Amino acid sequence: MSEILWQPHPERIANSNLRRFIDCLVARRALTLSDYESLYRWSIAEPDAFWFEVAHFTDVRADWADAPVLRNGSRMPGAEWFPSARLNFAENLLRYHDDHPALIAHDERGQRRVLSYRQLHAEVARIASALREAGVSSGDRVAAFMPNIPETVIAMLAATSLGAVWTSCSPDFGIAGVLDRFGQVAPKVLFTADGYRYAGKICDSLQPIAAVLAELPSVTHVIVTGHLTAEPEVDVLAAASRLALRFDRCGTPAARAPFTRLPFDHPLYVMYSSGTTGKPKCIVHGAGGTLLQHLKEHQLHVDLKRDDRLFFYTTCGWMMWNWLVSGLASGAALVLYDGSPTHPEIDTLWRIAEHEHISIFGCSPRYLSSLEKAGYHPHRHVNLPALRSLLSTGSPLAPEGFDFVYRQIKSDLQLASISGGTDIISCFALGNPLLPVRRGEIQSAGLGMAVEIVDDTGQRLPEGEKGELVCRQAFPSMPLGFWGDADGARYRAAYFERFPGSWHHGDYANRTPAGGFVIHGRSDAVLNPGGVRIGTAEIYRQVETLPEILESLCIAQDWQSDVRIVLFVRLAPGIELDASLQQRIKQTIRDNTSPRHVPAVILSVPDIPRTISGKIVELAVRNVVHGRAVTNLEALANPEALEFFRNRVELA
Repeated sequence: MSEILWQPHPERIANSNLRRFIDCLVARRALTLSDYESLYRWSIAEPDAFWFEVAHFTDVRADWADAPVLRNGSRMPGAEWFPSARLNFAENLLRYHDDHPALIAHDERGQRRVLSYRQLHAEVARIASALREAGVSSGDRVAAFMPNIPETVIAMLAATSLGAVWTSCSPDFGIAGVLDRFGQVAPKVLFTADGYRYAGKICDSLQPIAAVLAELPSVTHVIVTGHLTAEPEVDVLAAASRLALRFDRCGTPAARAPFTRLPFDHPLYVMYSSGTTGKPKCIVHGAGGTLLQHLKEHQLHVDLKRDDRLFFYTTCGWMMWNWLVSGLASGAALVLYDGSPTHPEIDTLWRIAEHEHISIFGCSPRYLSSLEKAGYHPHRHVNLPALRSLLSTGSPLAPEGFDFVYRQIKSDLQLASISGGTDIISCFALGNPLLPVRRGEIQSAGLGMAVEIVDDTGQRLPEGEKGELVCRQAFPSMPLGFWGDADGARYRAAYFERFPGSWHHGDYANRTPAGGFVIHGRSDAVLNPGGVRIGTAEIYRQVETLPEILESLCIAQDWQSDVRIVLFVRLAPGIELDASLQQRIKQTIRDNTSPRHVPAVILSVPDIPRTISGKIVELAVRNVVHGRAVTNLEALANPEALEFFRNRVELA
């Protein structure tokens, strides 16, 4: 088994929400549950009872009918959760109405804003009235082209309080990328800021949005937030058939937001796939399933409580923003940050963590790696007595990343590597406050998530063997479907055709002897030289231990009736990819993995292409290397980087 890096203290276990949940089940249902494993087995064996108890324990506000929890439970897709219940998502996030901090917002300039739950509720009520005046009703789409600021949270809650469907992307998306997304769902109202700041640069949003609106006839009202200036020039967005309003001047003050209770599976969010091989899929998530799954993950797996301060570095175009905002349902204070995580200094986020007493800090493995490569060790510069959990997601966290956290950030926190995705707006595998943290492992499968690792025929694999990650049972946060996919054909093809009756997630993974998981990368990017399947993360975690390598990307190139591994590396300043460094890269991979993992070709590139949410795009690079088109460059944060790969590898 892997080395244990952290063990929960008995007092922490006893005071955890998860321990209280187990005790409640024992008392309410006379169950014999002693630990997480027995609870997990019960959650899979009795899914309807489990999810009912989650709703009860987390105090979901709803009209509960005396009806079955699960209908068509044996069908996937097709299962219906709480088919007779009615609720409102925003009502559950705004259950508190007091002076406790709800949103604490920071930006690159060092400015700080705080909204209490009372103030947040009042602002949501005001903007909801503006949306009603704009003709928004249940089922209408409301879109946002916004930075990660309080106004974005307010707008989302106002829209969903009316039963409208919320969709958003971050303001660094290009015009075509915005149209590829919003053009498919035809929003009635669009929220935008006048601009945003990133890495010290001021970026205008009004001109891009003017171009977007010219192609979006469905939009009748634009509501503009003055983020860069107190007097945004809203007239630039006005047109004969469209009204442009200022966020701070629209709507009518109201005592309470109009929480419209709707069916459990009423559409809440439209999320988007990365869309690097075509127009992004518009993934529709339901209100009840999203709420229940997030409450389960926050309270039982993250151990989120009212006095916590929860932070995750994210943009409004990544599902972790939606996940973060749901923390309001637990009454916690959310810490928002807008801008570059390393501007004006590399320690920006850690100074905020120290000042705000952040107890749960979320980021990506790439961010942690950038700290390590820069030689910045938070424990030497900031005091973090409140910090008890660090969450990491976006890509697999290498064992060396675990080492960095425990050696250079804090030795007595719970490091929770988590894995799921936009497709389920939640996690399949994540942290667990009752279990130890083992080096390089995700602690456990999520409660109620029947996760297995299977071979190409769908047969379950034993511990340690790598295969496809699937989920054998329905769960509440499964998408309702794809927008515009009337017969569900695209939805079924995306997740259920490969292994009928199971959700196929597309991760290449293995289960560990301790019951945890290791994710080796996306299965559609798995390398297969000589018929041996190799996860790209296995190579990255070795290559990036070398101080000369800032980051890397590898692909399988078709070669002489087989494939060969080609590795691209971005080097630290002043470093050259000479024969000596190439040999050390190969030897590091050989010594720590196998000879099969050693790349046939190693090439240096000045940049690695990524999606706007920060994920490297192996498939796009593979297409470029093979002379195939990449059809949606707007999905990339740095599409120009693909040019470095074109014609770099001989195809003869």
